[in-house]
Amino acid sequence: MTDSQIVPVIDVHSGNFKELWPALVVAIKTSSFIALDTELSGLGNRKSLLAESIEDRYKAICHAARSRSILSLGFACFKKLDHKSPDSYLVQVYNLTLLCSEEYIIEPQSVQFLVQHGFDFNKQYSHGISYCKGNNKGGSDDRGIHIRALFTELLRARKPLVLHNGLIDMAFLYQSFYAHLPERLATFTADLSDMFPAGIYDTKYITEFELRLTASYLEYAYKKCKLDNSRGLSSGAPGPHLHIGFCQYAGHMSTYVDYRECPAVASSEEQTEVCQRFSAFGWCPNGTKCPLSHDTDLIILQDEKCKDDKRKKRKRQREKKRGGGATAEGSAVFDGAPLNKIPNMEVDPEGDKQDTTTETRRDDLPHGESEAKPDEEQSMSAEKDDGAELQNCPTTGTAEESKPEEGSGEKLSDRSVKAPKKKADAGTHRAGFDAYMTAYIFAFSCALSKKEDSEVGENEKEQSWLPACLNKVYLSGKAAPLNVVKSTFTKSSKAHLQKMEMVWGGDLVLFNSAAFSKDVKK
Repeated sequence: MTDSQIVPVIDVHSGNFKELWPALVVAIKTSSFIALDTELSGLGNRKSLLAESIEDRYKAICHAARSRSILSLGFACFKKLDHKSPDSYLVQVYNLTLLCSEEYIIEPQSVQFLVQHGFDFNKQYSHGISYCKGNNKGGSDDRGIHIRALFTELLRARKPLVLHNGLIDMAFLYQSFYAHLPERLATFTADLSDMFPAGIYDTKYITEFELRLTASYLEYAYKKCKLDNSRGLSSGAPGPHLHIGFCQYAGHMSTYVDYRECPAVASSEEQTEVCQRFSAFGWCPNGTKCPLSHDTDLIILQDEKCKDDKRKKRKRQREKKRGGGATAEGSAVFDGAPLNKIPNMEVDPEGDKQDTTTETRRDDLPHGESEAKPDEEQSMSAEKDDGAELQNCPTTGTAEESKPEEGSGEKLSDRSVKAPKKKADAGTHRAGFDAYMTAYIFAFSCALSKKEDSEVGENEKEQSWLPACLNKVYLSGKAAPLNVVKSTFTKSSKAHLQKMEMVWGGDLVLFNSAAFSKDVKK
């Protein structure tokens, strides 16, 4: 149904961070939006992270962010291309291996999951980019080549920030690269609204409440969006459709690139029994030992067949009713979705068992820990702009753009497929690729929204992205999201105000200067 996709992910570590710094900064500054993802050393008490009170959840997240660390950070920079097919993007993906220079907790189940999925702890300890958490500990966060300075560049770029189930990610980013987390959730959200004035988008919320997919863990949502986009392109249906191209990295730069393969979604002739737990939540306590299938492609195809069968059944029931027959039972099912996969109600039916499992998934939790990334499975992909030549990649001149095949829509060009000398990896989890999948879902949702809302002017739509999802962060087990807004009754934290003065200098457009001076003096 779709062609296999190969996504180049640039591996950034202490040995090449300085060399790649200019490319990273240019990619951030020239992007239209940026998706981030993290691998974490742990999350702490799972039940606390799912507490009924959101304030209690936030306290548990703060404790985790202060005592655990970010092991790797993924960037996916999507640049919208003018004068190309609508919804065409040039994409750059980076995976940064990090090493916290302070003591931190690393949980056994996190190590187990990461090792199972190819994470190299030897590489992390020998080549991780060093950083300190909390408030600035000497030096300057806005100068030099270090991870906190890179985060400052992200803030200065004022780009929309995209995450998947991102509350924990945002807390870890704040604590690790910005300042000590404030004690109150309202203060935290007030700070975030200043830090990211272009808005924060959560693809977990988008898939649950806008796309309303049968399941919303990352790999499922990504592959479903990619499949739908490919079908639209191949059928010649009216757009808009998503078109994606990558830089081609040549010479010395190519040695830093990992190639991630996303095999095509293909129907299986065999009647394989799917693990219902994995199908619903994107994780299974048995992990690789589970005798049932964890094949996301198969799960998607079975879900589609189930929905189609239910649709046909309801049609027959309606026809029978019109003919005087009795009303059939079960006509009010949730559009064919399995009962344990009803959208907007994604709560693990075995919630109390979470603490005893050796594998924790992000869609059971508010999002976060590295091993929770399984729920954000690693499939990789990209659609190529049909017939259009992509512009040069905005790096330091060590990379060229890959060109899509004529009319391919989703096929990689010969050059981009032949470029890798390394074998493309189809089975491991990386923060960089997870960030790419997150960005892809967002870009596809924006294209779909444009298609469904043609009454909105093009320029207005370009600016608004997904207004219904702006600054709404998914909360596990809750019918309403967390709104990232600054309340009139809540002040920003003192540490944040001082940081923003450093970031913007005299150009504090986000603040009233008099109010700012007054708050800092306090």
